[in-house]
Amino acid sequence: ISADMQLDYESDPPLDDAKSLEKVSTLNGAVSQLASDFDRDSNLCLERFSRTRRASVISTGSLKLDLALGIGGLPKGRMVEIFGKESSGKTTLALHVIKEAQKNGGYCAYIDAENAFNTSFAEEVGVDIDKLLIAQPDSAENSLSIVNTLVGGSIDVVVVDSVRTKRSSDPSSGLYKEVTCGGNALGFYSAIRMRTSRRKLQYSKDEATGISIAVQIIKNKLVPAALKEAGLNIGFGKGICHESEILEMASTHGVIVKEGSGYWINGDFLPGKEEAEKFLLENDAVADDICSTMRSQLFET
Repeated sequence: ISADMQLDYESDPPLDDAKSLEKVSTLNGAVSQLASDFDRDSNLCLERFSRTRRASVISTGSLKLDLALGIGGLPKGRMVEIFGKESSGKTTLALHVIKEAQKNGGYCAYIDAENAFNTSFAEEVGVDIDKLLIAQPDSAENSLSIVNTLVGGSIDVVVVDSVRTKRSSDPSSGLYKEVTCGGNALGFYSAIRMRTSRRKLQYSKDEATGISIAVQIIKNKLVPAALKEAGLNIGFGKGICHESEILEMASTHGVIVKEGSGYWINGDFLPGKEEAEKFLLENDAVADDICSTMRSQLFET
């Protein structure tokens, strides 16, 4: 290796105390100037930057989906897109996010661009309608204005249902296709994109009681790129069947003890899966405690 090549690999010479103090002073002055000229978020502190990367989240209401997302839920202050065909669980999932935010004392808003908001269904899911802001704008511009006003305040979740519109592909044929306002902008700026799709109907005693859906994580800026998927069960008029996935995941991680075909839950023995799920459904406090324990194990270690 020549002398010139060796120079490329040499580090800077060590600074003496005077030069080191001068360098630190100059850097602190530049950082202070940035904070003065712009705002607090311009602070170039590595430790603070690392903390902001660990975003606070709001649960989706599904442990399986929270696990697939890798961070325990949807990040606050970020744009999230949920897309899919009709009746594939998009609105149900959005309502569960609102429910989880309200459980933690958050304020939420629902922009009903399709004028199709079902108050009764939202209450069945667990949304507190009395504390939910609901708007039904008559144009996309008004929807945008409402969102711009709300996100600057103390709102935790703003749901816009939906941002898609129908446009004629051939006026003479009467055929329409769905397009997203703004073209590719929503997909580009979204931190997370999730695609929902129906799998099959769920039956109980030859009667359809719900559907199974797949939620595929198409884009996730907050964790290493990986195409992950979560399977959810949705009961008609009820929302996500969280009791079944709590039982499944808690049994896998030892929070609930499975003995033969039965389960030990909170000191009680339930002889079968159906009985265990019914117990969790009827005892919200027990289900919430198990869910909190699971979240501590999965996301806070």
